[in-house]
Formats: sequence, C-alpha cells, structure tokens
Amino acid sequence: MPFMAGDWGRVAAWAVRFVRHTLRGEWHAVVVDPVRQLVRRGLSGLVLAFVAAFGVIFFHGIAQHPFGRRLVWHLGGVTADLPLWLSLLRTPVSLYVPALDLPVWAGITQLFLAFALAELALGRGRTLAVAYLTTLAGTMTARVMVALGPGWWGLGLPPEAGRILDTGPSAAVVGLFTYLAVVRRAPVVFTLTGGSMVWESVAVPNLAGREHLIAVAAALVLGLLHGRRLPLLARLAGRLDAAQRPPRSDPPVPRPGPPRHSVPAPRRPANSPTLPTSPKPHMSRG
Repeated sequence: MPFMAGDWGRVAAWAVRFVRHTLRGEWHAVVVDPVRQLVRRGLSGLVLAFVAAFGVIFFHGIAQHPFGRRLVWHLGGVTADLPLWLSLLRTPVSLYVPALDLPVWAGITQLFLAFALAELALGRGRTLAVAYLTTLAGTMTARVMVALGPGWWGLGLPPEAGRILDTGPSAAVVGLFTYLAVVRRAPVVFTLTGGSMVWESVAVPNLAGREHLIAVAAALVLGLLHGRRLPLLARLAGRLDAAQRPPRSDPPVPRPGPPRHSVPAPRRPANSPTLPTSPKPHMSRG
C-alpha cells in the first residue's frame, strides 16, 4: 500500500524530532559537560592538552636542525622494520613527533581539542590509556602488514613500507574522538571521525590511512568494553584480592577459670573492749 501524504508528513516529523533530540543530547554530552568540568576544575583540567600541544611544538622546533633531527629520530622515530623492543620503547615519544608529510600547525588544534575534551570527560588516566593503546595498535598492525607482504587480499604491504617513518599523534587523536563518541553516545562525532578515516584510506591508500582505521577499530572495541569487567580478569582480580587479604579470625573466646570466692570482711568480736574517747576541751569566754 503506497504511503499517503499524511504518512510522509508523520515520518518527516519523527525524523526531525529524532535528529533534534540526538543533536541536543550529543551537544550536552560532548560539549556542555566538558565545559562545566573546565569551569569547575580550571586550567588544571587541560594539563594533557597543553603537554601534547607543547610537546609537538617542541619536537617540531628541534627537528628543524640537522643534529636535532637525528636526536628526534633516536628518541621517537618508529618504523616497521625496527626491532620490537626498540619500537615499543620509542612509541610513547612518537606521539609528540610530528609526521613529515602533514602540516604541524593545522593538526595542533585537533590535537589540543581531542586531549582537552577527553581529559575533561574521561579523566587523565583513561585519556592516556586510550591514546597510547590506539597508537600502539596501529604501530603493531603495521608490523604485521609488512610481515605478511604483498597480497593477502590487500592487507599486506611491501617491504619498502617498513622504512616509512611512523610518527605523529594523529592515531591518538582519531582514537580519542572515536572512544569519546562511543562512550558518550555521539553518533554524529563517530560518523564524522570514522567516515573521514574511511575516505582517507580510499583516497590516499598509504600506511597512515590504514593505521587510522586500526585506531578507530581499537577505540571502538575499548569503548564497547567501557564499564565492563571481563570474566577472566574479574576471577583473577578476585583471587589476587583473596590472596592478599589476611584470613578472617573470630574473636577470642574466654576460657573458664577456677571459681572465685568472695573474701568476707573481718568482723570485730562482740565482747572486745572499746577504747575510751577523750573528752572535748571546754572553752570559756573571757
């Protein structure tokens, strides 16, 4: 049965109400609540954002000189052909090393906004964990792709990709926006973040685009696991807690001792002589 004009009107009205309700809820969850936290906490709620922005500016300034460029490489340069232990050691610093093929000053605004919103909405510890884990997921996946080699339905990469410098905070920024969108139920932010990464990987099929997609996937999984305890981890935590907690002991029960008899007070015999009392002196008035 074809839709009538009134049915299309009701569908359009429902769609408008749904979009308005979604946008209002997303605006309060992603913007209004962090701004309230900023007013309550002050600039102390933006520590990670300032550290991330100034870290990228600092390493960018050092890399402008030949000696500084070598120093930045030895501190935070990551490629897929490095030994695994060295790659893991340099990954935290690589978050602040700007990529060579991306504009630094244009990305600092996105970096500051991502870390600021995440720190205010999620907390400092969770923000650091999500940023590091999403970056690490992209770095480790790049190593797997290079190890697979060309082919594998387009998943593998040629050996030349293992020498591409894999630095920059872009994977952390993408991961933080995705995680924040999943936790705060913001479909518009999630669509913009994930859609832009898919478009980037299709338009420019390079290593960075694939790592951004991996960062989105890792942040999506972390967001879906937010607030949940895995059964294995819960059992392990329970066993560790039981091993560290001392055994519970009952209060001591007093043992019955020998019966106690009351000692009577000494009594004076009835026929014992009484001591005479001295007369009180008589005082006369003069």
